[in-house]
Amino acid sequence: MAHVINNECVACGACAETCPVGAISLGSEGIYVIDDSCVDCGACEDGCPVGAIKAE
Repeated sequence: MAHVINNECVACGACAETCPVGAISLGSEGIYVIDDSCVDCGACEDGCPVGAIKAE
């Protein structure tokens, strides 16, 4: 199961701060993205204040 950040992202950076492996960075479209180094721990989903991260 992978986690994805949707367009509800407000680019606050909370998810990147909670990611234990540094798999989240600001993407070119102004929202954060999760790269392939994600270990699918769910910390980002718990840390997102607007609920923009979901497991797929």
